[in-house]
Amino acid sequence: MNLLNHVAIIMDGNGRWGLKHKNSRNEGHKAGLNTIENILKETIRQKIKFITLYTFSTENWSRPQKEIKYLFKLLENFLLNKIQDLNKKDIKLKVIGRKIFSSQLNKLLENSENLTEKNTKLQINLALNYGSKTELIETFLKLKKLKKKFTETNVSNNLLTNGIPDPDLLIRTGNTKRLSNFLLWQMAYTEIYFEKKLWPDFNVLDYKKIIKKYKSTKRNFGKI
Repeated sequence: MNLLNHVAIIMDGNGRWGLKHKNSRNEGHKAGLNTIENILKETIRQKIKFITLYTFSTENWSRPQKEIKYLFKLLENFLLNKIQDLNKKDIKLKVIGRKIFSSQLNKLLENSENLTEKNTKLQINLALNYGSKTELIETFLKLKKLKKKFTETNVSNNLLTNGIPDPDLLIRTGNTKRLSNFLLWQMAYTEIYFEKKLWPDFNVLDYKKIIKKYKSTKRNFGKI
């Protein structure tokens, strides 16, 4: 049986769900928060130590400004209302990506990271303004500046995910089969599961089925 230490999730389908059920993409993003909370609870029950959520990519800036503003407001409200509870539950929050948001959101993110820094039950990595290609280029430039050799170890140790184990499992909802510039280096040997359901429809039972399937999958890592 495979150990499961780190799950990465591309939470795709919020906008489509919102248009279908509420005639509003924003309502889909709001509904998606309920799914996040349920999945986090199950992640803790499964004793998984790391979960990385693709929250906002570098490409998402091309979306309508009203939608972007609404997404960041949802995040602000989540942090204001939930961070104390996450801290009490021994959950750590870490942001991977460039923090170039409003001063209020930047401060909330920084305070949330500082508050939960020593927690150990679960680490939630929020991929915010994150793009894997940008991460890799900046890592290569950093190594060049430090005059370090371009080795796999040196690259891994200078990524935004330094200190975080590579994902064992990636789940992408929304019936879309691509990685969308997400953790490209880190997912060299990640098991990938594409789920047809839109993110707000994804539930704990779906999650548990994927985990069960992952644990019984034969992982060769290039061997026979």
